[in-house]
Amino acid sequence: MKKYWHSVTLDKDLCKGCTNCLKHCPTQAIRIQGGRAKILKERCIDCGECIRVCPYHAKKAVTDGFDMLKGYKYNVALVAPAFYGQFSRTEDIDTILTALIKLGFDDIFEVARGAQEITKKTNEMIDSGELLKPSISSACPAVVRLIAIKFPNLIGNIVPLKSPMEVSAAQARYEAIKKTGFKAEEIGIFFISPCAAKTTFIKGNYTVNKSDVDGVISIKDVCIKMSRHLQKIEDVKNLRTAGKSGILWATSGGEAEATKTERFISVDGIHNVINVLEEIEDGKLLDIDYVEALACPGGCVGGPLTTENSFAARSKIQRICKYIDDGNKPFDSKQNFKWDQSIAYKPVMNLDPDINEAMRKMNLIEELYEQMPKIDCGSCGSPSCRAFAEDIVRGYAKETDCIFKLRDLANEALQLKNKNK
Repeated sequence: MKKYWHSVTLDKDLCKGCTNCLKHCPTQAIRIQGGRAKILKERCIDCGECIRVCPYHAKKAVTDGFDMLKGYKYNVALVAPAFYGQFSRTEDIDTILTALIKLGFDDIFEVARGAQEITKKTNEMIDSGELLKPSISSACPAVVRLIAIKFPNLIGNIVPLKSPMEVSAAQARYEAIKKTGFKAEEIGIFFISPCAAKTTFIKGNYTVNKSDVDGVISIKDVCIKMSRHLQKIEDVKNLRTAGKSGILWATSGGEAEATKTERFISVDGIHNVINVLEEIEDGKLLDIDYVEALACPGGCVGGPLTTENSFAARSKIQRICKYIDDGNKPFDSKQNFKWDQSIAYKPVMNLDPDINEAMRKMNLIEELYEQMPKIDCGSCGSPSCRAFAEDIVRGYAKETDCIFKLRDLANEALQLKNKNK
């Protein structure tokens, strides 16, 4: 199985073993061992939920720094639509993009342009009748990864189109080559990202043979550097080329409302996404044609690498879009918008390669689980009693890690001691 590179990491020196991340992880990818958290990489989908809830800031997302720009002759900032909602003192896109240029970028490319192109392709596929229903958007890499490890029966429902980020990166490089005459490898394409999952996707090349994004810089890091430039902009350049339907992809509902279907669901927040996917798998949403599923609350504006309150950012995005048209500079790179490679089921942590041994372990897990208190308190260091039973079988834990089991054993020992007196 291909190993996954992960953006979400743990700083053990900061971790206090408080179990917040354990209780909130949607895929049970975290354990508490030796008083510190441990991330099970096979289960992690880089949704960033642990980053959000950690009170000690022990969970972090690994991104690239501005030093990477020195490795290229010409640098293009690939700007996520959520970026426009991060500034309290201006809602003018051209001012924001002009300030971004002053950080050392030579040009700007709006991912909102790519979003509009993906909307066109999605509508074409809806019209053709080739998509399974309900069709599930592939724009959020955390959701795509979630389906691959937890909902394999729904893989065929994912719209097999590259993300707006990826098609925008290819078009940005194409336009930069035409503009400068530089070779492809001399041009750096840097995505300004609201989330960790996109960083993981870029480094891992999961649905593309090779990403056209050369580096990922967090929105938070960019905003810190931009703060001193934004109010000094005098020569604002006309840089915006995307329309409002692409910019609205930054918020939950923006993508779905741009499709040609009226029977859609827009769901945000990874736990809400799981609930909807479970209902689809159970056949309860057969009247829905399209599902826009986003791991972050409120959509990309709620990403863990953003700076602004997600509700305020959403409001700003909507205000911005009231005063701009829906024009869009079309793509002319003739690229393929469909995945280079399909998504396969990623079974996490198989019990054993031998089917008979795997069945034996499964039965043992069930036997252990029946002996558990079934209150899922997390005190043992596992997120649930069932997960704890599995951890015991795998050798990651022992029964006495459960305080209730330990208490019972202590009582039994005390009774035996009293009996022998």
